[in-house]
Amino acid sequence: MDFGFTTAAYVVAAVLFILALGGLSNQESAKRAVWYGIVGMGLAVFATLVGPGGGLWWLSIILIAAGGVIGLQLAGRVQMTQMPELVAAMHSLVGLAAVFVGFNAHFVIGQIGATLDTESLGNFAKLVAKKDAVEINILRVELFLGVFIGAITFTGSVIAYGKLAGRVSSAATKLPGGHLLNAGAAALSVICLFWYLNAGGFLPLLLMTLAALFIGYHLIMGIGGADMPVVVSMLNSYSGWAAAAIGFSLGNDLLIVVGALVGSSGAILSYIMCKAMNRSFVSVILGGFGGPAGEQMAVEGEMIAIEADGVATSLNEADSVIIIPGYGMAVAQAQAAVADLTRKLRAKGKSVRFAIHPVAGRLPGHMNVLLAEAKVPYDIVLEMDEINEDFPETDVAIVIGSNDIVNPAAQDDPNSPIAGMPVLECWKAKQVFVSKRGQGTGYSGIENPLFFKENTRMFYGDAKASLDKLLPLID
Repeated sequence: MDFGFTTAAYVVAAVLFILALGGLSNQESAKRAVWYGIVGMGLAVFATLVGPGGGLWWLSIILIAAGGVIGLQLAGRVQMTQMPELVAAMHSLVGLAAVFVGFNAHFVIGQIGATLDTESLGNFAKLVAKKDAVEINILRVELFLGVFIGAITFTGSVIAYGKLAGRVSSAATKLPGGHLLNAGAAALSVICLFWYLNAGGFLPLLLMTLAALFIGYHLIMGIGGADMPVVVSMLNSYSGWAAAAIGFSLGNDLLIVVGALVGSSGAILSYIMCKAMNRSFVSVILGGFGGPAGEQMAVEGEMIAIEADGVATSLNEADSVIIIPGYGMAVAQAQAAVADLTRKLRAKGKSVRFAIHPVAGRLPGHMNVLLAEAKVPYDIVLEMDEINEDFPETDVAIVIGSNDIVNPAAQDDPNSPIAGMPVLECWKAKQVFVSKRGQGTGYSGIENPLFFKENTRMFYGDAKASLDKLLPLID
C-alpha cells in the first residue's frame, strides 16, 4: 500500500490515542477510553505492517503473536497490588526498544556510506541515502537522544521495578560523590555527542549508552520509597520522549505524536504529584530528594491496640466517617470488605466518605481503581483538597494501610524526609483507627507520630481479616 493509506491510518490512530487520554480523566468514560487506545494501536500496527517499507511478514506476525501471548499471560497472573511494578517493567522495555532502534539506525547510516546498494537495506536506508551531510548529522542527533533517554529509562525502570517489588532496598541510596557522578556521566554524554557528530563511529555511541545506563540506575537508587509514585510517573514521561526521539530518527509521524503525548502527559502528572508532595520538580528529575535533612524529632507516647468490638462500638455511635485507603488495603485485597463496610454504615444513615491522597499507593490513581473495582460510589470518593478541612467535624477516621500520607511529621518536623508534604490531617478527627499489620515503619521507613496520639487506636492485623471480624459487629 502507498503512503496515503499509512498517513490516513496514522492520523486516525493519533486521534484515537488523544481520545483515550482524555477519556481516562474520569471513571465514567475510562472503559471507553481504553477501547479507543486498543483500536488505535491495532490500526497503527496494521498500517505499519502493510505500509511502505513493510516486509518480513512472517517474522513480524510471529513476534507480534509471541508478544501478545506473553502479555496475555502476564495480565492474567499479575495482581492489582503488582500493577506498579508491572508498569515500571513495561517502561523498561520501551527504553530498551529505543536503544536497539537507535543502534540499528546508526548501523544503517554507516552502511549507506560503505555501499551503493540501498535496495538491500530497506526503506529506511533509501530515506537516509537522500539526505545531505547536514541532515545526516540531524539524524545522528535524533538517534543519539533516543538512545540516551532510552538507556536512562531502561535501567531506571528496572531499579524502580526492584524497589516496588521489594527486591531492591526502598531506601534512598547514592554512591560516594552522589550528584557529581551523575553530572560527570552527563558531561561524558555531551562530549560523546560532539565526538559522534565529528567521527560517526560506534564507540562514542556505546560510551554514551553506558553513561546513560549508569545515570538511570543512580538516579532512581537515590530516590526513597515514599516517592516511588512520582518515579513511576516520571519514567512514563521518559519512555514517551525516548519514543518521540526515535520517531524522528525513523521518520515515523505517529511514533512522534504518541511519544509526545506520553512524554508530556507523564511530565504533567509528575508535576502535579510533586506539587501535592511539596517537592521540586527539578529535584525529582535529578534524583535529588528522598533523604532526611537532619536528625528527626523523637516520637513520644505509645501505640495503643484495640479489638474489633471496640472499633464497632465507635462506628455504631458515629454519625460521620472518613476512610483513608493506602497500599496496605491493596496488599490485603481488602477493597471488597471496605465496600461492604461502607454499604452497611450508609444503610444506617451515616455519612461515609473516602479521602484520597494524590500519591496514595504506589501508582497514580491506585486507590481510585481499587475502590471502583469494589463498586464504591464515585461521588463519595474525594481528593485531599476537597476533604481535608472536614476532619475536625468527623467522628471517626479509619486509616487502612497508609503511612506517609497521614503522617503529621510532614507538618511538625522540618527534618523529616517528608517535611512540607501536604498530608491528610486525619488526627484532627475525634477518633482515629489505624488498620495495620504490625508496629513497623512500613515501606518508606519513616516513623509516624499519628500512631502514638491519644485519640488513635491501632487495629492490628491483615486489613481484610480485620474487616471481616468487624463487619458482623456493625448493627
